[in-house]
Amino acid sequence: MLQTIEVEIDATGHIRPLEPIFKLPVGRALLTLLNPPVDEALQLAESALAEDWLKPEEDAAWAHLQPAK
Repeated sequence: MLQTIEVEIDATGHIRPLEPIFKLPVGRALLTLLNPPVDEALQLAESALAEDWLKPEEDAAWAHLQPAK
């Protein structure tokens, strides 16, 4: 029977179940790597700020900091 459990992998590659009462059985397993969680507030702020950042006036205001083309 297949069973799915959520685990964390530390920097050295050790796998630790998120539920401490669950003991990993000896044997083989398939591992699916998930994308790291993204801060939702950060994503929302980025799209809101992009409206201002992508205006031609902003390019002109910061032009003195850009390398010469």
